[in-house]
Amino acid sequence: MGTLKDVLTTDMRAALKARDEMTTSTLRMALAAIGTAEVAGKEKRELSDDEVLAVLTREAKKRREAATAFADAGRTEQAAKETAEGEVIDRYLPKQLSDEDLAGLVSEALSSGSFTGKGQMGPAMKAAQAAVAGRAEGGRVAAEVRRQLGV
Repeated sequence: MGTLKDVLTTDMRAALKARDEMTTSTLRMALAAIGTAEVAGKEKRELSDDEVLAVLTREAKKRREAATAFADAGRTEQAAKETAEGEVIDRYLPKQLSDEDLAGLVSEALSSGSFTGKGQMGPAMKAAQAAVAGRAEGGRVAAEVRRQLGV
């Protein structure tokens, strides 16, 4: 199957041949963002699948935020376009955790690290993010950690 970047490239070419403009343009933008991340820093390097997933997660978040902003401004056509782009990117992201699953993972991470109280929010977040491993947005994880720590 190859790397995730190879899958994106193959799917973009297939969408181009099928004349699927939305998928083609969205995957082009995603591949451009990956390319930008590869050349960031001192020298060009190949991103791992986890790093590519991180870039895709950022791009999906940008689309959701833009769609919300456009919808709030009454620009429904542009909001629909951003939402559609987000859906294309979401196909390549791992399935998001349900609230119950997230609560269970966070609870497990907090109990294994014996985290209690507001002062340990940073280390608790680090442990929770490691347990979740990109299957939930940081905001959702932070809210659950705060709730369980009683902050």
